[in-house]
Amino acid sequence: LQRLAEDGFQPQATPYSPSGIRLAGKPAINRHPLFLAGEIEVQDEGSQLLAWLVEPRRGEMVVDFCAGAGGKTLALGMLMRSTGRLYAFDVSARRLENLKPRLARSGLSNVHPQRIEGERDPRVQRLAGKIDRVLVDSPCSGLGTLRRNPDLKWRQTPASVEELRDRQAKVLASAAVLVKPGGRLVYATCSILASENRRIVDAFLQAQPQFVLRPAAEILPRQKIALDCSECLELWPTTHGTDAFFAAALERVA
Repeated sequence: LQRLAEDGFQPQATPYSPSGIRLAGKPAINRHPLFLAGEIEVQDEGSQLLAWLVEPRRGEMVVDFCAGAGGKTLALGMLMRSTGRLYAFDVSARRLENLKPRLARSGLSNVHPQRIEGERDPRVQRLAGKIDRVLVDSPCSGLGTLRRNPDLKWRQTPASVEELRDRQAKVLASAAVLVKPGGRLVYATCSILASENRRIVDAFLQAQPQFVLRPAAEILPRQKIALDCSECLELWPTTHGTDAFFAAALERVA
């Protein structure tokens, strides 16, 4: 904070994420020495909070199941203090290519990006029942990002959301196979629609009785995160100043 303030920025600690900084306006932070040295990254505060909900520990085996360009992967690696093994899975080679320079800047040594063909890829199946923590930042309508992408509301239709729901259910079920007894599976979207959020989770819990919902209100206070939440994490631009996010922590008990 002090270095950024000295360089003319207006930094403030984020109100919820213990690892975040908010800057006024839209400064060219990607040219700052701290960014180039991998000391800071650009990420919405809501995305940061997903990593804290996963709550990875040092030395664990963790999977970011839909890693994309790896922002949440980097947040998880930071919380793991570059120990253990962190797999970044994605079906898109292009998205994983975007992770490489970010990973190089970060200095993390525990991240293993892997392109997979799909949920049934052998590289996924060989990890069945072995993973401590799995994050599923599921493909979704993205309607929680309307403040940054206002044109999204013209690109989504009821039919496209229905297709996404089927995909979300399949991705969540496939990721669940990786979780070992006592492990945690976090399902998240940047959607505001219950059909993509709690209804997906409720259907999953009904079909998978070996998992239970672990309230976010139990997990986040342990990490000194003061958020008014109950069973699930729900963030709103108007209340929290973040993108809209939904996340549920599911623990395997058998």
